[in-house]
Amino acid sequence: MERSNNSVVSEFILLGLSKSQNLQILFFLGFSVVYAGIVLGNLLILVTVTFDSRLHTPMYFLLINLSCIDMTLASFATPKMIADFLREQKTISWWGCYSQMFFMHLLGGSEMMLLVAMAIDRYIAICKPLHYMAIMSPRVLTGLLLSSYAVGFVHSSSQMAFMLNLPFCGPNVVDSFFCDLPLVIKLACKDTYILQLLVIADSGLLSLVCFLLLLVSYTVIMCSVRHRAVSGSSKAFSTLSAHITVVTLFFAPCVFIYVWPFSRYSVDKILSVFYTIFTPLLNPIIYTLRNQEVKAAIKKIRTQSINSKHTL
Repeated sequence: MERSNNSVVSEFILLGLSKSQNLQILFFLGFSVVYAGIVLGNLLILVTVTFDSRLHTPMYFLLINLSCIDMTLASFATPKMIADFLREQKTISWWGCYSQMFFMHLLGGSEMMLLVAMAIDRYIAICKPLHYMAIMSPRVLTGLLLSSYAVGFVHSSSQMAFMLNLPFCGPNVVDSFFCDLPLVIKLACKDTYILQLLVIADSGLLSLVCFLLLLVSYTVIMCSVRHRAVSGSSKAFSTLSAHITVVTLFFAPCVFIYVWPFSRYSVDKILSVFYTIFTPLLNPIIYTLRNQEVKAAIKKIRTQSINSKHTL
């Protein structure tokens, strides 16, 4: 693919989160710790689910894919943002900017659909427990996973195709710590009204529709759980509350930013930090601290590791 020949801008300037030198040093230390937590936390889930055979179930298969997406989603811009805190000039090439937008929407769209797949899994597990393993077969799981990535790819590619034809010949300053589609489109030196509507129709509606569908589905599941035994309800409510927390934390900022993407508010930058950095950090915390099976598996692996060291 080739970009527009009318473009004279070869790089963009990122304003980052703050111009204060003291704050940037503080942000460098803070976000370095957060990013390390994201990687280690999600790797812990991957290792735990992989090595504990009791967790080889459809729910945890989807969970490790969520961890993979979260790690990658946090990595498309966070390492550069951390490095930029130590730089006076925060620049990114045109293709680097394009790549950030592509992977952000690829991973974001994939995660939205994966969360829908996880809601389907919980509905079947709670409402049709006797048929759970038959319905959530390896073939169905593979289909749900491939569909999630396919939707993310189509969603991202459909928007990025228009970006290649946009000419950039004037301002090249992006008021964020990464290249976000609405912010970059505003810099094009042509009328982008139709493209703005396409962004709203694509990103905005995808976020809003998925969010509403998930809220409806979890409401139905919660109503079903209320009619079950108290012991079973406690575990189900714990699992559902964790899923609902993840859904809310991920979708709320996306809906706010992309349903009204061209009416900018100062809070947008904070929301961008939240769904690209803090949500991938909170996911492993939510799924480990609120999940007895995962905590038991982690304890078992740690015990085995200690015992093997003593044996050596």
